[in-house]
Amino acid sequence: MSKAAGEPERAINGLLSVAQLLEEPRLARLYTFVLREGEVTIDEIVDELETPRTTAYSDAGTLVELGVLARDEDQKTHTYSAAPITLTADLDGNAYTITPTLIDAFGRSPQDQDLDLLIERDGLGKLAAALTYAIPYAEGQMSERVAARELDLQHAFAVAVLHALRDVVLEMEPVDPYFDEIRNARERSPAANSES
Repeated sequence: MSKAAGEPERAINGLLSVAQLLEEPRLARLYTFVLREGEVTIDEIVDELETPRTTAYSDAGTLVELGVLARDEDQKTHTYSAAPITLTADLDGNAYTITPTLIDAFGRSPQDQDLDLLIERDGLGKLAAALTYAIPYAEGQMSERVAARELDLQHAFAVAVLHALRDVVLEMEPVDPYFDEIRNARERSPAANSES
């Protein structure tokens, strides 16, 4: 009985955790930094993310409360580790999975003017769509020209977004256990494949 009662609670809490990470880029950036590094201390967070110490403690505490970071208090210097999270939405039979890779792209937006402008103008959904083209582009399976055209953005802007997301793809693929669940444009667009 307790297991069944905990599953809906865990699912809803997971949904809320992902939603909060996709609302606050600073939290998303911290979460994916810890995920990439494995285990970090507050000092490493402060140094690497150039975050004030009080903000680092507050944000790490928030992520621990959300259940996406764990704090190991066995040592004198506490360490933090991240649990990979995923959320799959099924809309009219079409599933889309939010993985740490999308969370990382969102977390980088304040430091990348192209990603920031994309989200500001077109929303988080367009960032997710751009990521589906950035994967085959980063892997050399789709040309920059085709990927940029398919994004339905001004060409130079689309190229800039693809370049920014290329780094996200290359850095997150080895650490995102759900990376293969990201919808990939080359799987949906046979016309794009033939033109690449």
